[in-house]
Amino acid sequence: MRAVGWARSLPVSSGVKVARDWTRAHLATLGWARTAPDLVDSVVLAVSELVTNAHVHARSTAQLILTWDQECLHVTVHDASSRLPEQRQAGDDALGGRGMFLVEALADDWKAHRCPRGKDVTACFQPPADARSGGSGGV
Repeated sequence: MRAVGWARSLPVSSGVKVARDWTRAHLATLGWARTAPDLVDSVVLAVSELVTNAHVHARSTAQLILTWDQECLHVTVHDASSRLPEQRQAGDDALGGRGMFLVEALADDWKAHRCPRGKDVTACFQPPADARSGGSGGV
């Protein structure tokens, strides 16, 4: 199996827009902007939610890792908090609290696990068959 990946450290001061733009640029190297634009939008929204969680709830730098293994794009965000994310029941007028519901709705699968220095939250996205061969990417 051939895999490619990218990693980026995102301090709280960097803002989430940097994560979205960086992710969109790497997905373009896979050809997905052309072959799976809706998937690109879903991945970028999930990245936004996961990095926001790291910055807001963990008050931590987010380590964003994208790994493409020709079957699934794994989007992992590591932060310094060992507290696992929870899906909360947000009220109708709440401005937040829906991040993990969005990730669950957008991704094919997601999971979280504690690490010695925090946690990893990983969401997996499987592109349509025609997008899988669209590009090989690079590191």
